[in-house]
Amino acid sequence: MPVTGNTRLRFRLDISSADYIAYYRGVARDVIARTLDGRRIRFPADSLRSHVRHDGVRGLFEIEFDARNKLVALRRLEQGDDGK
Repeated sequence: MPVTGNTRLRFRLDISSADYIAYYRGVARDVIARTLDGRRIRFPADSLRSHVRHDGVRGLFEIEFDARNKLVALRRLEQGDDGK
């Protein structure tokens, strides 16, 4: 159940497995994405670890921040095009 004051934003990601290696190795620490309503968001790349598959990180996601912009949750809502 969301806490009052939390913000939820939806966005799509299409990060190949090769590109995600840069995040995994620490070369890139943050992911920058554009939300469905056009806002730009930045969040820690390591928050995607549970969503990495053999082909990378793909699909529709929802991120939740609290009133202080601290990451509360990151959920995959839909898989990528391959449906896996």
